Amino acid sequence: MPAGQLREPAREAQAQRHELCTLSQRSECCQKRISHKSTEVPELITWLKDLQKKLHNPPTMTYSPDKGKMELCVTSGSQEGLSKVFEMLVSPGDNVLLDAPTYSGTIAALKPLGCNLIGVPTDQHGIVPQALKDILSKWSPEDSGKPEKKNPKLLYTIPNGGNPTGASLSTERKIEIYQLAQQYDLIIIEDDPYYFLQFNKEFAPSFLSMDIDGRVIRADSMSKILSSGLRIGYVTGPKPLIDRVILHMQVSTMHTSAFSQILILELLSKWGVEGFMEHIEGVKKFYQTQRDALLASAEKWLTGLAEWHSPSAGMFLWIRIKDVPDTHKMIMQKAISKEILLVPGSAFNLNSADSSSYVRASFSLSSPEQMDEGVMLAPKLDKVPVSNWGPKCLCHH
Repeated sequence: MPAGQLREPAREAQAQRHELCTLSQRSECCQKRISHKSTEVPELITWLKDLQKKLHNPPTMTYSPDKGKMELCVTSGSQEGLSKVFEMLVSPGDNVLLDAPTYSGTIAALKPLGCNLIGVPTDQHGIVPQALKDILSKWSPEDSGKPEKKNPKLLYTIPNGGNPTGASLSTERKIEIYQLAQQYDLIIIEDDPYYFLQFNKEFAPSFLSMDIDGRVIRADSMSKILSSGLRIGYVTGPKPLIDRVILHMQVSTMHTSAFSQILILELLSKWGVEGFMEHIEGVKKFYQTQRDALLASAEKWLTGLAEWHSPSAGMFLWIRIKDVPDTHKMIMQKAISKEILLVPGSAFNLNSADSSSYVRASFSLSSPEQMDEGVMLAPKLDKVPVSNWGPKCLCHH
């Protein structure tokens, strides 16, 4: 089972799933929409727009359409939305800025477009603004919009609980990054599937919440908080751009599953925003407990052997293994076959052939006992022959 699927929250939601079946059977909306060929369920769009207003209060909500008024569309998971945004904005030879390291799915979506991927250095707090400024200084802001100058068009980032690093951008860094985007006329792609998995009491301000120019496209996901199998995500941004995404959907996937949209709508409508946020609190508590269990095991078994930072959001722990310059062989040849499932850091490099001393562990699925056993055995991976291992488990990905 891949990272992002919920173990305890899903089990606790069995009654909700039964309730959804009952709701969907009696819903007039369901009867009307299942056979209707449309890109959207308007009631769900309205609900999600109201949620975005409550959580982010985007300045662009009051703009006119031609000035970048906020629009939203539902996609088959946030990955579909991101892929269509990339295909809309990126041409061969374009320079694209993104977190380094970053989510391997994003790299896989961008590379076929023939663009040049430029990694922006990160630390435990996400993108380093000075590093971004240094990279952008190679171009002149006055040349933005001149195709022959090849100024970067967009910046992609995962602002909360980054995959794989677990890093979260501070508000101060977001402000600096947004100001640089204004200076160099960048579109910011805010990929935020772990937004609801922030462990601090208050949610951090988003790029969408500070977007006065209509230069932010935000991707959200229901996969981490309700169900990954329903494949429901939503993309928010300037109406002229979101309209193009909708047109792309109409000639490709046609529309997101109406059945999935209605299941989500029925549940959200029954909960209301208050009930939805109560559910989020339960999911956050689960993941925070899982994180704390993995951190305790790492402290107990890996002190002096590895380095890591406690993530304030998400479901990943990014671990640097000391004295192991490349973890790929250790993981692929020794760990996976013995059910200690980690991802080598090289999988998240812009060039996967580059070595990495890091591994990504996910605390979304394994029990605290499994994580502790796996962390206890992990230091031996680089020393003990594979034949000496028995099957164990750490963290699925």
